[in-house]
Amino acid sequence: MRTLKDSWFMLRSDFRGDKLKILGTLVITVVFMSYLGGLTSLIANDVLGEQDRTMLADFLFLSFIPLLGLTFSRRSMKYWSEDSYTKMLVYLRTLPIPAAVILSRRKLQGVGSFTLNGTLFFGIIYLLGENFRTELAVPSYIAFAITWLGFGFMVSGLYIFIEYLFSGKAYLWLTLLIVVLSWATSFLVTLGGGSL
Repeated sequence: MRTLKDSWFMLRSDFRGDKLKILGTLVITVVFMSYLGGLTSLIANDVLGEQDRTMLADFLFLSFIPLLGLTFSRRSMKYWSEDSYTKMLVYLRTLPIPAAVILSRRKLQGVGSFTLNGTLFFGIIYLLGENFRTELAVPSYIAFAITWLGFGFMVSGLYIFIEYLFSGKAYLWLTLLIVVLSWATSFLVTLGGGSL
């Protein structure tokens, strides 16, 4: 219980920082989720209407959904040049905080990101996807979104594992490997005549 309380305190302290940075993160999140949701909606809507491009729609869902657990900020976008994950981990390890608290903080951050990003992403898909609205009633669509968010939580857990064990550059390459595996999975499902 203490671990969760300490994690919550650390997470709250992130929001007590520079209000302009928080606003910038929110704006970047809304813009990025609008883009991803709009793109996915156009393709998935086409799949529902004509049963075409199923591999592309499957790939987008497999690769985009885990990204909903990330916080989109300037720092997270610059990790390739600055290796910010490694620097952040070095800083967190110098603090007299147990690793369980740091990990719990990251999990809570992921839940918050999934809530905000998932609402935006799936909301935009439903609003723009005419075929989604005709094929699925709102409760069915919510079940669809929750199922995909469950998948996202599972893969996001893998991302957190990689994030805390490897440098930022290794994290990038392992993330790209997951994207390649997503493509291969969508290809095999399409080859088998199915659709995720």
